[in-house]
Amino acid sequence: METYGTRALTLGAIMFICQTTCAEWNATDGLYQRYSFSPGNTSKALPLAITQSPPTQQNERFTEPKPESMVSLLARSSVIFGLTKVVNESRVSGMCYAQLQQIQRAILNKQAWAMKVLDASGTKPSGFVFGQNYWLGSREACQAVQRPVGITLSRNYERAMHYSILTQSAPFEMAYRVIYLRHRSPWQVEIKLMSEQILHIGLCLPSSCQSEEIKQLARDYVADPTFTDNDIYDMKPDVLYVKDLKLSEKFFQRRTFKLVVGSLLVTGALILCAQKLRLAQNQKDEPDPALGLAPVESEMWRTLDLILKWQPLQKLVACFDLSTNWRKIFAVKETSGSEIPIMNGLRSVCAIWILIFHVVWYMYFTVHNKTVLISYAEQIFFQYVSSAPLLVDVFFTISGFLQTYNFLRNGQQMEAVRRNGLGGNLKLFGKLLFHRYLRIGPLYLIVMGSVDLVFAYMGDVSVYHVNERFDELCTQHWWRNLLFIQNLFDHRELCVNWSWSLACDMQFFLLANIVLFLYAKHPRYAKYLVVTALLATITWSYGIGIKYKFEFSFDATYATGTQIYTSPFVRILPYIVGAITAWCLLEKRFHYELTESQTHWLWHFCLLVFIICIYSTVKRDLGYLITISLFVLGRLIFSLTVSWMVIGSATGSGVWWSRLLEDKCFQHLNRLSYGIYLLNPLVIAFVYSLTSSSTHADPFMLSVVCCGFTIIVYFAAIMFSLLFELPYSNLSSLLLRSQGKVKNA
Repeated sequence: METYGTRALTLGAIMFICQTTCAEWNATDGLYQRYSFSPGNTSKALPLAITQSPPTQQNERFTEPKPESMVSLLARSSVIFGLTKVVNESRVSGMCYAQLQQIQRAILNKQAWAMKVLDASGTKPSGFVFGQNYWLGSREACQAVQRPVGITLSRNYERAMHYSILTQSAPFEMAYRVIYLRHRSPWQVEIKLMSEQILHIGLCLPSSCQSEEIKQLARDYVADPTFTDNDIYDMKPDVLYVKDLKLSEKFFQRRTFKLVVGSLLVTGALILCAQKLRLAQNQKDEPDPALGLAPVESEMWRTLDLILKWQPLQKLVACFDLSTNWRKIFAVKETSGSEIPIMNGLRSVCAIWILIFHVVWYMYFTVHNKTVLISYAEQIFFQYVSSAPLLVDVFFTISGFLQTYNFLRNGQQMEAVRRNGLGGNLKLFGKLLFHRYLRIGPLYLIVMGSVDLVFAYMGDVSVYHVNERFDELCTQHWWRNLLFIQNLFDHRELCVNWSWSLACDMQFFLLANIVLFLYAKHPRYAKYLVVTALLATITWSYGIGIKYKFEFSFDATYATGTQIYTSPFVRILPYIVGAITAWCLLEKRFHYELTESQTHWLWHFCLLVFIICIYSTVKRDLGYLITISLFVLGRLIFSLTVSWMVIGSATGSGVWWSRLLEDKCFQHLNRLSYGIYLLNPLVIAFVYSLTSSSTHADPFMLSVVCCGFTIIVYFAAIMFSLLFELPYSNLSSLLLRSQGKVKNA
């Protein structure tokens, strides 16, 4: 009897040991088990100890204790493991503390879900010295911790992998978070273009841990000796904030959201009314379209039809006709004698050229080899990209030329200015300003609202620290953009910072009209004023360049952006040159008879000078006196070459490459150049912000990316121009025609 009882007790103990061992085996999901994965077998139930509560001491007693060296290694090399080591129960919620501790134990036990957490969380990659501040880990891998990856693998092949890494899920909700720290390491190249010294650390953490708790944990961790990167690179990090990458509820409460949606609804309604009007005009003999509709719908349809019979409203609605505007965008016609065809090519090519520059500039906040990217920009082969900002002077030269050319050729308007008194000229001046605003304002304002929304979205859901928070800047400084005076303030405070040139152009438009009004009444005073302005801007540019010791290096250019790059006092130089060129052309000043070969030689010489100006910044460490001289005189000569191209095209001369720029295809692109200019930075920044891993600057891939962005921006420009540019341009023309008829009557 005793023997039987002893045997039974021994057998029971063996069974208990086997059950416990099997439980531990299952907790690691059978690390040595051959497992066939198929759609019908996509998950494995986790043991109770993992799914409901942290492993108890009884469950862990059969786990081989990990050597202290392994724990120390993990704490030093893994941020997520380091956080689980420094967590203090008094600083976080009980649930957050328990789950972080469970992650630590599961990592040490090499449970599949915990290994995925460890793998999904960011660690320091190589390349820190040249700007690698993106320790992002993997957002997708963190999502796979919670939801098994949907992949089918054949049963016919043996694999070294643990199949549980595909099937095992975390026992609690996990979420991907990004911690942002500012470091002050002397062991990283500091270019001083934008906010560069921001570490991005992506971590897969329990959802129960709040952002403020994670922020405090991160502070404790970077202050702990286990964060060895601090000692190695002298980082001295400060924790800035934590993102949960979820769209805030405040996004839909933003005023710009309501304004943009309202604008879209109003524009859509006007387009539908235009379509209804077109159908009514084409189907006058057709039966009443309201027949067969419900009474309410029938009444609404008849009311709309009645409203659209009002003649002034018909003309307004017709401006929004989609099919008519579509044909206008794609229309190609023979060039008339009063047109200068090379302008279409110059503006189109320069718009695409600046777009390529913006691809590089607005990807900067995502690039992990910033130093290499800047070094590419200083190489002679890539000067055509890095010097693209100079091409803005092409637009200013053409704008100054057209403003003066069109004003002086309008004999009726010139006579009205001479005849009017101060009150009449103020009224005419206001009319010109109104039509200018009506043509460029609507698209500009809708893009400004879109920028505010897109950057608010990026600030919430993008993994990147966005240095230029236009959503915050536009909320504060929107009125500056509304008045086109944003370039008169610090360039770091600009809402939609690439719109500085549009503000300059509007300011130059106002000044040019004042001078032209003066020219109509007192030509001599106007000429003196223009010459004085030309000398003043050259002197001012020299003075401000010497004061700030201006250099062509990117950091110096960015630092002096307010004083030089966006300053209207500096930027007006090519506008004045263009205006003088138009006056000379119309007054037939400096008119010389040239042979055909001399004309061809002059065309090619202008192209050579144009290219030399583009490549003049290849040497960026010249003294500031030489640099500012090259900057001022180079821009003057550059504007003169553009002016010669315009004069040559206006007089009918040209060579093979100028004929290419005069091609009819550029008529279409020129109509979209304003939309391309406004939209390309928005599209580029938004697309880059949606990526989940940092960007590597590589010349070949940049070429491919530039082609892709050109196509995307092209289609976006068509859509925005159809909705918000052409209709208001049509409306401006309609008002001008109506005013002309009233005067003639």
